[in-house]
Amino acid sequence: MTDTRAKIAGVVLAGGQARRMGGSDKGLVSIAGKTLVEYALCALRSVVDETIINANRNHLEYERFGYPVVADASSSFDGPLAGILSAMRHCNADYLLTVPCDCPLMDSSTLQTMVAALDAEPAECLVANDGVRLHPVVLLLDCRLQNSLEGYLASGERKIDRWFKNHHWRSVDFSDRPDVFRNINTPEELAMVEKRFLGNNGTR
Repeated sequence: MTDTRAKIAGVVLAGGQARRMGGSDKGLVSIAGKTLVEYALCALRSVVDETIINANRNHLEYERFGYPVVADASSSFDGPLAGILSAMRHCNADYLLTVPCDCPLMDSSTLQTMVAALDAEPAECLVANDGVRLHPVVLLLDCRLQNSLEGYLASGERKIDRWFKNHHWRSVDFSDRPDVFRNINTPEELAMVEKRFLGNNGTR
């Protein structure tokens, strides 16, 4: 549970098509004995008050992890913002913390830092920054932005950064640990990260 007085929900974004993974449901791909979605759930567990999985396929497989599973409102795979909107509609929280399903190096310490940054200086949206670039799918955002997001998607827009830059936002500096944002898009990247895990005896 978080120490902040605001209630925070977390969502694992696992609703993509994963074309570069050959169309596999990326969240259910295993690495070092655990599925990618399990790494994300583990990172969120001690940080948020409730957890949601956003998935557009294989709902029964995702439901076995014990958390609510919500799909995008449409079946057209409209990107991460569509999953974020679905999570906003289903959660009972003041803020929503979003993490992708394909960053197995992400940890609870990093996510706690996001929450601490909100406590230190409130904003409508906090975005992770690795010191070189933003990682816009690692977000902590005010759930009161739901109407804004609905309107943005209804207009046909899909770019995350274009949306949050319309609001009071700031970045959170993670230049001391940029590797936690390393994501897996291809079988080759999966093999490389798995080799790293196994070299650490299965730990991060």
